[in-house]
Order: sequence, then structure tokens, then C-alpha cells
Amino acid sequence: MTAGARRPAILAAGVAVLALAIAGCGPATSAGADASPVATSTVVLPASYQFEPVSIAVPAGTTVTWSNEDHFTHSVQFLDGGLPSDPMLLQPGSATTFTFSEPGRYRYQCHLHPVDMQGTVVVEG
Repeated sequence: MTAGARRPAILAAGVAVLALAIAGCGPATSAGADASPVATSTVVLPASYQFEPVSIAVPAGTTVTWSNEDHFTHSVQFLDGGLPSDPMLLQPGSATTFTFSEPGRYRYQCHLHPVDMQGTVVVEG
């Protein structure tokens, strides 16, 4: 195969790899917010613009802790009525807490990165 004939094949392979990479970078946390909740009271913000786990389950009266392990500032902003709507800012290395007293399903986001960072707390009575 000549050099001229290899270029289109290499270009096509590069485009295919790029397309797969882009497809894998979609807002997985948005879909993940509907995932089965994990029984924990700790949510980590790793260096990847997401909440881990995306969905958690806690008993009423539990204090949930969010810890920012990323290199960027994030926040926790509740989206459902009845909870404070002001974002709780998390500088790198910091944490914030909130105590959930009433049963329900509470959605939240990072108001700085709302497309990629969404989560849910399911409070059981």
C-alpha cells in the first residue's frame, strides 16, 4: 500500500476513535441520577466532574457529606422545593454537609457544571 493510500485509512481510523471517545464522554451522571441508590451518607466529587455515587439512600435524620476531591470548585445545589436553593460551594479539598429530616427524593446539581454533575438523595422514613 502506498503512502497516499494509507492516509485515508489512517484518517478514517482516527475519526472512528474520536467518535467513540466523544460518545463515552456524554453526561453519564444525568442518566446515572436515576440509578439505584447506594446506601451511604458520603458523596465524593472525584477529579472527573461527577458525584460518586450519583444516587444515595439514607434514613431520615441522616447528615450527608459531600467531599470535593477535584482540582476545581464545585457546588451542591438542591433542585426540589422545601430545601435551601442557594448553592453550597466546595473549594478543592473541602466538604459540606446537609441533614435530611423528611422522607422524599431530593435532586441536586453542581450549579457550576449542571449538565455533567447531577445527583439524588433518597430519604427513607
